Amino acid sequence: MHHCRRPGESPTPCPVRIDPPRRPTEDIAIEPEAVLRRVFGHDGFRGPQRDIVTHVIAGHDALVLMPTGGGKSICYQLPAICRRGVGIVVSPLIALMRNQVEALRQLGVRAAAFNSSLEAAERATVLRALRAGELDLLYVAPERLVTEDFLALLGSVRIALFAIDEAHCVSQWGHDFRPEYLQLATIGERFPGVPRIALTATADPQTRDDIARRLGLDGARLFISSFDRPNLTYAIAPKIEPRRQLLAFLRGHEGECGIVYCLSRAAVEETASWLAGQGLRALPYHAGLDAATRNRNQDAFLGEDGLILVATIAFGMGIDKPDIRFVAHLDLPSSLEAYYQETGRAGRDGAPAETLMLYGMQDVALRGRLIDQSDAPDEVKRIARAKLGALLGVCETAGCRRRAVLAHFGETYPGDCGRCDNCRTPVQTWDGTEAARKALSAILRTGQRFGVGHLTDILRGTATDRIRHLGHDRLPTFGVGADLDRRQWGSVFRQLAVAGLVEIDHEAYGALRITERARPVLRGEEALRLRRDPATGRRGGQRSTAGPSPAIEAPGFEALREWRREVARSQQVPAYVIFHDATLAALAAARPSSRRDLAAVPGMGTSKIERYGDAVLAVLARTTA
Repeated sequence: MHHCRRPGESPTPCPVRIDPPRRPTEDIAIEPEAVLRRVFGHDGFRGPQRDIVTHVIAGHDALVLMPTGGGKSICYQLPAICRRGVGIVVSPLIALMRNQVEALRQLGVRAAAFNSSLEAAERATVLRALRAGELDLLYVAPERLVTEDFLALLGSVRIALFAIDEAHCVSQWGHDFRPEYLQLATIGERFPGVPRIALTATADPQTRDDIARRLGLDGARLFISSFDRPNLTYAIAPKIEPRRQLLAFLRGHEGECGIVYCLSRAAVEETASWLAGQGLRALPYHAGLDAATRNRNQDAFLGEDGLILVATIAFGMGIDKPDIRFVAHLDLPSSLEAYYQETGRAGRDGAPAETLMLYGMQDVALRGRLIDQSDAPDEVKRIARAKLGALLGVCETAGCRRRAVLAHFGETYPGDCGRCDNCRTPVQTWDGTEAARKALSAILRTGQRFGVGHLTDILRGTATDRIRHLGHDRLPTFGVGADLDRRQWGSVFRQLAVAGLVEIDHEAYGALRITERARPVLRGEEALRLRRDPATGRRGGQRSTAGPSPAIEAPGFEALREWRREVARSQQVPAYVIFHDATLAALAAARPSSRRDLAAVPGMGTSKIERYGDAVLAVLARTTA
């Protein structure tokens, strides 16, 4: 017999096999509002959660686009508990599975993961629980799910739903394409009548259409939340002195957790070592590290306070740590989608968080070269170049960053946000027509065969050995741009590229070529206004103006954090798995004195109260005395 039960209650029998489509009421074991309050400790749904949960519980398919921190997990975890059977969750990363399973177990939910990290005895235990109907949720990797043996096993148990997390991985237009996701379309054919829900935090219109088509979800209801993360502050600056710029940014976040992204493994190692030399707690993370070191550094970041993780994009997908207060990019991401997802790892708890990106023309050339040298079809390369161009447009805009980011995802933001770097310090513009003509002329007169560094030397009249050898010191453009320094010429060339007046020849090592769009400017028929970059290049190093909440400064908050740290250490789990900072802040502010009072605090579900209620009350009582 297969058994289904509410978390913490006695099992009741239910049928074994997956039948053809059934009436929804036959599948529903519990009402969602009761589970939301009792298990998750929340009084109500957020945004579209209620509609999504109701839709899936009724047995229908869904495609959910919701920003990081918007509450995607509830949209499949809660229906899996409410419906009879086990919810199968497709997740791309073992670390993500481990953390989510532990968090659910803390809530009293019967959850497990089945992946390659398990020992033989552990795998046997999970499979035995699955067959016996003792699981509410089972997390599996896509390549494991689509094996014939595992599909046959699933055919012998009752399934509540299939949830496909990080669904953008199925799309070649997305920023994190994974071929193994392509086989997930067979789920709908193999298990008709079982609802499927695909979820992602990042998908432009083209990517979301591709997700639906590749997963066979063309008939699924689409739920799109606002992509706005109002608690995030966006700042983007030219890469002038990147280490100095980064350090100025980090000094405003001492004692806080954050991520610094670099493009290469070598840059990760060098940056982490340098930050440690500056007295900051920083650890490296990239795919070239041995698994033990990589896992140890990730666990340290997830479990400790005030740690900086310097990483390549190998780190981050699905990271649930809620109190990441900043994300910095020392190199240009691959696309606006990647930038949005990577910055979205900050501030999942809704508290203020800050982001900074530094970039330069070398980044643009390198990204373009990576696209051109890939084995992807020409159409995929074309889309990748367009996505890179969209990101550069946000970098060089003189307007509100938030409005520009949201516009890429098809969302209109009214007015200016008032919180990004451009809104806080409005960008000045200048008539760059003459400078642009000088730059374009230098490109043409040198045969469109040279990059920014050499062209800048010509314009500024710097007679290097190479320039003299090539005779470029005799060109009419030699020295005509001495009024602008190297940083200013770098800005001019970047903006010419973003405006489409020049393009980078990646096969010629970053040589610049002019486009047809440049002809009117070159002939003096069209004016061009350029943004004026700040002289220091330190924009974006300001602290978020929101500041800490009064609850975080309440007497009991730090005492609760210390207690949580000890509990997490004893259980060998990340501290946020025990309680989020937001819950501790609410406890410190409300100062409950009984278990009944605890039940009124957000995040305090039945299981958490039974497990930790007396200890929490004791900590608060000590801080009151």
